[in-house]
Amino acid sequence: MESTVLRTEDFNAFYGDHQVLKKINIKIPRNRIIAIMGPSGCGKTTFIRCMNRIHELTPDAHTGGKIFLDNENINDISPILLRRRVGMVFQRPNPFPTMSIYDNVIAGYKLNGIKLKREERDAIVEEALKGASLWEEVKDTLYNKGTFLSGGQQQRLCISRAIAMKPEVLLLDEPTSALDPISSSKIEDLIYELKEKYTIIIVTHNMQQAARISDKTAFFYLGELKEYGDTKQMFTNPKNEKTQSYITGRFS
Repeated sequence: MESTVLRTEDFNAFYGDHQVLKKINIKIPRNRIIAIMGPSGCGKTTFIRCMNRIHELTPDAHTGGKIFLDNENINDISPILLRRRVGMVFQRPNPFPTMSIYDNVIAGYKLNGIKLKREERDAIVEEALKGASLWEEVKDTLYNKGTFLSGGQQQRLCISRAIAMKPEVLLLDEPTSALDPISSSKIEDLIYELKEKYTIIIVTHNMQQAARISDKTAFFYLGELKEYGDTKQMFTNPKNEKTQSYITGRFS
């Protein structure tokens, strides 16, 4: 039986008076890749931003209902600790521009005031870069700025920065949308490898990508979770007519 790492109960999200998510109930299994799909403006990104409480940083943003991480209500976890357990990688690669590759990877520890010995820092940086399949490409230029890397390398640097904190869950918001096809393919291969250690939730507009790499897919429409299940089953025999319409390209 699959172990659940994240689950929601009648979860709602708002920007001011505008309700973006409506009574979302979902269980996210551990060490699986979950794709979140749906047309623009359906609440996909808001949903994952709620999972590590980044949503609440937006003025007038608020939520209702509950999200549990390992059966603990995330509102009972300090946001700093929560974001260490639930890491996030954004749509556009965003290495810290003034920092070296090395300092980018270790940034989470510095920002959280976690003091480490030099050899501990070195080990974390090497492990995280290897985990993001970037070590061999940058091991001789660790003290160069991360912004000198290609777009695909920058995105893998952002992934290494997230996994350096050893999170349980990794949230990826369209991580390949700004990349060329070759870089996108490398990121997809990496995501597939990472599920051995992490639960991965990926927002994607790319249906082929969702079909290639995810174990389960959630389809959102107008703030509602319309369908959630095994990816292969959803793409071959969706239960909801809105899912069917989306998959067959009748709306986007």
